[in-house]
Amino acid sequence: MDATFPVDGAVFNYRAAAVLTKNDHVLLHKQVHESHWALPGGRVAILEDSQTTVKREIMEELGWSIDVHRLLWITENFFEYNNRNYHEIGMYYLASTAKAIEATTDAFYGEEGGRLIYQWVSLDDLENKTLVPKFLKSSLLELPAAPEHKLIFDNFRGNNQEKERE
Repeated sequence: MDATFPVDGAVFNYRAAAVLTKNDHVLLHKQVHESHWALPGGRVAILEDSQTTVKREIMEELGWSIDVHRLLWITENFFEYNNRNYHEIGMYYLASTAKAIEATTDAFYGEEGGRLIYQWVSLDDLENKTLVPKFLKSSLLELPAAPEHKLIFDNFRGNNQEKERE
């Protein structure tokens, strides 16, 4: 069971994602019917740690075994999606795979068929993508040396800001 549940007209979500880079490209994915991109990952299951989630999700979605190296960002993300307010806790990890993967810029599908589209995107081209959360556009260009805490209010109750906590 995923750590996602409705609460008084909103949804709480606990998500973990991987930052996979190769040759100055980062792996992104999106649902086929959506216009925004995100880092690959998924919902943390109850009684599952977030690093295990990242490994499980990448294996399920792409069939790749990965190594999780270190935590980059912890986010508290408040946003609206499909006319519902979300409160999402996110854990973003630097990861790698030993699998020989060509970082082609052609879009491709994963193990789950046509539900998700993946693409290796040049770090120089991130500005041209609709990437969520938005802080990733600049933060992926220079990964932090120590984990950073991000508070994100994206069009939530009139706010549209991102803050960094120390």
